Amino acid sequence: MRKGIAISAAAAAAAVLALTSATAAPASATAAPVLARTAGPNGVTIEIATVNGSGCPAGTAAVAVSDDKEAFTVTYSDYMAQAGGSSAPTDFRKNCQINLKVHVPQGFTYAIASADYRGFASLEQGAGGVEKASYYFQGMSQTTAITHNLKGQFADNWQFTDTNDVAQLVYKPCGEERNFNINTELRVSKGTSDPAKVSFLAMDSTDGSIKTTYHFAWKRCP
Repeated sequence: MRKGIAISAAAAAAAVLALTSATAAPASATAAPVLARTAGPNGVTIEIATVNGSGCPAGTAAVAVSDDKEAFTVTYSDYMAQAGGSSAPTDFRKNCQINLKVHVPQGFTYAIASADYRGFASLEQGAGGVEKASYYFQGMSQTTAITHNLKGQFADNWQFTDTNDVAQLVYKPCGEERNFNINTELRVSKGTSDPAKVSFLAMDSTDGSIKTTYHFAWKRCP
């Protein structure tokens, strides 16, 4: 089944959406106002502190920062929910929570402006799939989860983009070390489809071409 994902993933390797140049309103009293979009600073690094969930067993999630420091990607290698056929009762839902240490040079802070989620789905007629995601800084309120739905019959790559309103961007407080948490979930329901046939929704890739991309919004601290 993953061979099909890898073969079909070529379309998903299109260039990711760029950040808009809109001005970001300050969401933290400790951060200075911004009159123009701030470029990502050199020296940004990200490492996985913890990873938990049925969709991301140990060693199956990787993180990388883009060369221009405007985004980072999370690549999964074993993230798939399925239902029908010989699927186990618990296979219909998979989830993953990743806790990241984002090291930012002194004098800068960041928020997440948008996120691109990609994958592959094969849903029988009458079946359905759900992709759900939210994120937050450690010790701060979690963002409202955004949910996207797919309906069968469907057999193709999928992509959903979550965009935050610039006035609602939540920046990491300047001078504080707070890990960044990402929560995602995939669900598949058989619905009225033939119960003997398998439907699946995946956010993984055998060749690394399917990635989840989070776009930074940068700001200089006072």
